[in-house]
Amino acid sequence: MADSLAQIITATWNGNGHRGHLGAGFWLPVVWIAFVILMAVTAPFWPLPPYDRIDWDHPAAAPGTRSTPLVPDAPGETGNSPNTYWLGTDTLGRDMVARVVFGARVSLLIGLVAPALGFVVGGLLGLLAGFYRGRLETVVVALMDTLLAFPALVLLLAVTMYWGARLPVLILTLALLSIPAFCRVTRAGTLSWARRDFILAARAVGASDARILFCHILPNILPSTVAYGLLVVAVVIIAEGALSFLGLSVPAPTPSWGGMIAEGKEVLAESPHISLIPAAVMFLTVLSFNLLGDCFRAMADNQIYR
Repeated sequence: MADSLAQIITATWNGNGHRGHLGAGFWLPVVWIAFVILMAVTAPFWPLPPYDRIDWDHPAAAPGTRSTPLVPDAPGETGNSPNTYWLGTDTLGRDMVARVVFGARVSLLIGLVAPALGFVVGGLLGLLAGFYRGRLETVVVALMDTLLAFPALVLLLAVTMYWGARLPVLILTLALLSIPAFCRVTRAGTLSWARRDFILAARAVGASDARILFCHILPNILPSTVAYGLLVVAVVIIAEGALSFLGLSVPAPTPSWGGMIAEGKEVLAESPHISLIPAAVMFLTVLSFNLLGDCFRAMADNQIYR
């Protein structure tokens, strides 16, 4: 029996002499992803200005610009203390650090939740279709082919027209579009493992279909499916950025990395940092998920850890 995902992960820490296989190509992406997730989760607790606070005196300010303190207009009012815009401001004078950090919450939420939902639904359909075959497989494969053939952009336009460009709607739509890919991956893995000798032995001793599916087949196809899922996460993050240019992502003033890149396209020549900073953060995050997915794929395919 091939190593399960839990066995693969556990083996990386057991000091069995193979730990050296995990080099910078594994740990650097892990550190970056952990850092981005930590900043996104703890964003409200950092001493950051509101991501939608406008500073009309410093629109499109360069990184490192220090704002001037505001004098109170009337007795009893308090002025604003000077603030340093470490990454500059956008075209409306909003702090780029705050918008990048809070934008990570939207981009990561879409990038992680949508593939997770697609993995659960598509993975379950793929398991059932590959295990039971017959009419169920025919129906599932036909449904997945139909979803793959339907233009994704048309679906997104239709959904946002009726329900609006809201975060839950965007997540559910992208999750729906990711179901066929996960279904095909899990179905292919199930077809391969369902004919193994230990599966036939489990049937012979009276194991139920549910036990065979979730205790014998699923643990063996999970490593390759998780590796593929990490690549889907990267694709969905990029897709959110592309949808922002079409006005199909979360509406302003809620920040997302894609929305920030789109907002800076009009002043790219004068203030390139408005688009390039969130683009760099998105690039590093997508690259990290891709590298991490490749590492998991190598672990699963080559069975490095035993």
